[in-house]
Amino acid sequence: MSHVTATTDASFDSDISKGLVLVDFWAVWCGPCQVMLPRLEELSGKVAGKATIMKMDVDQNNDVPGKFGIMSIPTIILFKDGEVVEKAVGTREVSELETMIAKHSA
Repeated sequence: MSHVTATTDASFDSDISKGLVLVDFWAVWCGPCQVMLPRLEELSGKVAGKATIMKMDVDQNNDVPGKFGIMSIPTIILFKDGEVVEKAVGTREVSELETMIAKHSA
């Protein structure tokens, strides 16, 4: 069962408004993005209750990626109560993402 949910331009603001939310900006055709999918699934199990893991397809949603200046994918942005607290570009190990979340979960 997937704990990674999709967000869209329409639902984004409400999706990131409360708590820690990690959003992966990706596209179907992006090889490194495909590498991140199973890692995000693994991460979602490890951080359940601490953070929400979401993904946004940049080909289907233009407004939000433009607003955050997404130029390369995958780009991962961690939000806390709707505010950007950390950003990473490129593939990341699950442990790196866990550390990112742990830093901001206190």
